[in-house]
Amino acid sequence: MPRCTLTSTTAAWLAASLVLYTADQGNAEEFMAPETRRVDQVDTYHGTEVADPYRWLEADVRESEEVAAWTEAQNNAARAYLDALPHLGPIRQRLEKLWNFERYSAPVVRAGRYFFQKNDGLQDQPVLYVSDAPGGEGAAVIDPNTWSEDGTVSMGGFVVSDDARYLAYTRREAGSDWTTIRVLDVASGKEIEDVLRWTRWGNIVWNAAGDGFYYSRYPEADPDEKHQTVVANQMVYFHQLGDDQSQDQLVYKRPDNPTWYFWLERTDDNQYLVMSIGRSTDPQNQVLVRRVDEPDAEFRTLIGDFDNEFGLIGSRGERLFFLTDLDASSKRIVAMDVNQPGRDALEEVVPKQEATLRSATLFGDRFVASYLQDVLSRVRLFSIDGKPLGDVELPGLGSANGFGGKEDATETFFSFTSYTTPTSIYRYDLETGGVEAVRTPQIDFDPSRFESRQAFFTSKDGTRVPILVTHKKGLEPNGELPTLLYGYGGFNISLTPGFSVGYATWMEMGGVLAVPNLRGGGEYGEDWHQAGKDLNKQNVFDDFIAAAEWLIAEGYTKPERLAILGGSNGGLLVGACMTQRPDLFGACIPAVGVMDMLRYDQFTAGVFWRDEYGTADDEPQFRNLLGYSPYHNVKPGAEYPATMVTTADTDDRVVPMHSFKFAAAMQAAQAGDDPILLRVEIRSGHGAGTPVSKQIEVTADRWAFLVEELGFEPDIAD
Repeated sequence: MPRCTLTSTTAAWLAASLVLYTADQGNAEEFMAPETRRVDQVDTYHGTEVADPYRWLEADVRESEEVAAWTEAQNNAARAYLDALPHLGPIRQRLEKLWNFERYSAPVVRAGRYFFQKNDGLQDQPVLYVSDAPGGEGAAVIDPNTWSEDGTVSMGGFVVSDDARYLAYTRREAGSDWTTIRVLDVASGKEIEDVLRWTRWGNIVWNAAGDGFYYSRYPEADPDEKHQTVVANQMVYFHQLGDDQSQDQLVYKRPDNPTWYFWLERTDDNQYLVMSIGRSTDPQNQVLVRRVDEPDAEFRTLIGDFDNEFGLIGSRGERLFFLTDLDASSKRIVAMDVNQPGRDALEEVVPKQEATLRSATLFGDRFVASYLQDVLSRVRLFSIDGKPLGDVELPGLGSANGFGGKEDATETFFSFTSYTTPTSIYRYDLETGGVEAVRTPQIDFDPSRFESRQAFFTSKDGTRVPILVTHKKGLEPNGELPTLLYGYGGFNISLTPGFSVGYATWMEMGGVLAVPNLRGGGEYGEDWHQAGKDLNKQNVFDDFIAAAEWLIAEGYTKPERLAILGGSNGGLLVGACMTQRPDLFGACIPAVGVMDMLRYDQFTAGVFWRDEYGTADDEPQFRNLLGYSPYHNVKPGAEYPATMVTTADTDDRVVPMHSFKFAAAMQAAQAGDDPILLRVEIRSGHGAGTPVSKQIEVTADRWAFLVEELGFEPDIAD
């Protein structure tokens, strides 16, 4: 562990002390960034001294008056700059108009009833409805918009009992990952008294009788530290309806491995409880099983290590079906007899394909399997013994998600979208193979005016990487087009085409949207993920930089007209690339990013990212992390592009100290004339549950900032 020395914690920060930056274009106000107090903090890692002059900004903004004052000053400075941008008002108005359309989720079916979420348009939170028909208007069941005046209390997930009598759901406040489970009587629409606290990423599994459910929770945290404390010691409980939480029965815990977490499932035939155990954000997991009718029995181990992913698909008697990456980077389907655990007796059912298997559902005697083929969805059918039965006909080229349901279902539902196609909901008839539209949005946007092109570019080490470029039809590359390059590249997450009001507005204004599928994601299976994690993380940054260079070489744009955007792990991506190649970009927006790679695992969920990034405790990993950590690679005297760093005060996944320290270092180092802004959202977490009003505000700020800093005249629709 690092050895720390703190030699100076004095000298109050003065909010009136300012550093002056001037914007390139001259239309905005001069940006006045608050000067940030420095401390003589030095840590020693494996014999290497590393300065951390903004360590004091790690304090929780709700607990430190000094950090709160600094944050307010930063926000005031950013707000003064942004509010003076001439296109901010018209962009916000267009976003509000375009956002104002009905949006639906695919329905969840229980006992012949259809539960779905709907947003009328500008509602801060979607409302949960129940209907007796797939496309029915339905009756409102839960309206989170009544929970808070500012729309920052939201519903997370919901799970309906098999008989559709009860519905358990999670409620989160201010975007926090901490949630509370509540239970609703569907017929009356009233909540019962049961309230379960200290849940996070809630896993809720009803029993077959519908009078209780399994759930996971953490020990009660200190209220003053709950937004920063390391998340550990998850436990699984069973809750009987009507009981107080203190009476809940402990089902499983592993105090010997405090960072392990658990995901429980019940087979549709009500024979088995199947538990997956993870230790990080990597998909590889252990698998345990217990019969439902033996509640006092111990869980038996089917897979006892973390070498491969085993995701439960369904069951037939004592035969369990799993999606796995064992001997198949692109995934395959296998069967395991619960009486013959382990890998040796596995039976291959659906072999690996060239495309990447994302998910599969067992319906009756067939699997519905969703694949990614060069980032685009393909849905294939297989018999229960693995025989190919053809494809599901999709509405076009894009992303299809859903296809869930009970094993005895005769219908399933999915959503379909692309960068130019607003999300529609479809019904797939499992008996006839027919596909019909259930919900088609009516929106003030004409998809026929836009086009997407998929291409491939070559990264630094020769790797072929796909990229989707979308813009108005007839927009010819001329080396001057304002271009937004968005990326993620990590955690086995695949970036697939999807409609966004923000992106649609950007393209309407004349902008180009470019999205590469970087290594570290899951687009081409686990090998693609492994090629962009831990000691291979630089590959992700090289891919993103190569994408930027390709856009320039193809004649779309030039550095002065090229902006980069990414959030969370994508915020790290932007921070690393802009510190490595500040000459390549005209503007940068790192959102809720992981910026201090030496201390990220000391806070909240960071402990789960060690397999993805590595840890400073290990010397080779430390040297790798130090080599790209955005905060530690800001160079005093360098000329950096115009930057708007964004975070939220209640983000308890990537705590705001990352953005605070990075922005402070950037502001102090900037030798150029471009502004370095820090925008801190209030009562908004990492992104989940963000009210529509706040989404419109931050998107308007982003686009107005890019219009100003890239220097172009936007075409803003009425």
